[in-house]
Amino acid sequence: MPLKINEIFYSIQGESLYAGLPCVFIRLTGCNLRCAYCDTRYAYDDGTGMTIPDILRQVEGYPAAAIVEITGGEPLLQEETPALVDRLLDQGRTVLMETNGSLDISRIDSRCIRIMDIKSPSSLMESYNDPNNLLRLAPHDQIKFIIGTPGDYTFALNVIKRLPPDFPRSSVLFSPAFGSVSPDLLARWILRDGIGIRLHLQLHKLIWPNVDRGV
Repeated sequence: MPLKINEIFYSIQGESLYAGLPCVFIRLTGCNLRCAYCDTRYAYDDGTGMTIPDILRQVEGYPAAAIVEITGGEPLLQEETPALVDRLLDQGRTVLMETNGSLDISRIDSRCIRIMDIKSPSSLMESYNDPNNLLRLAPHDQIKFIIGTPGDYTFALNVIKRLPPDFPRSSVLFSPAFGSVSPDLLARWILRDGIGIRLHLQLHKLIWPNVDRGV
């Protein structure tokens, strides 16, 4: 069964612990959430059907395809996403998958690095978080919070308390919501509270501030 693909592109990884490295992105169409701060609304519906062999051939055409990220939309909405992840992993690639945390991440091979975005109250999608996903995380996975208000920050601190003991706090990313919380203010909160998590900025938006797609 084909996957519905919004875009495949080659860029600098900007939203994880792999930030700064060349990466091939496979953006899948469709999302079950409508976050207030979403910057990829164009992926809600627009897409073209592609088979896994066709996707792999396009990935192989880029000069440095050692890291591949599957993103969306929400990748777990599509039935064939786990099979695509498996094929990429079996080729020896480092595979990242960004997910909104509302669906069961255990469907994806544990060799994949799952980057789970936990929805804070200002997203207006907090009720869709699956709390059981916190127990499904592997130590090499990552979680991300978009912080738009002081309430979001407090919410994130409370979620961190429920993480498995072996999950590294340095793999927890706090990212300021653009136009809502400044990076320096979020940095001051993190330093004040000594929580040991990582301040995270969207690197690709710093490199290409006026480009919305393909970066």
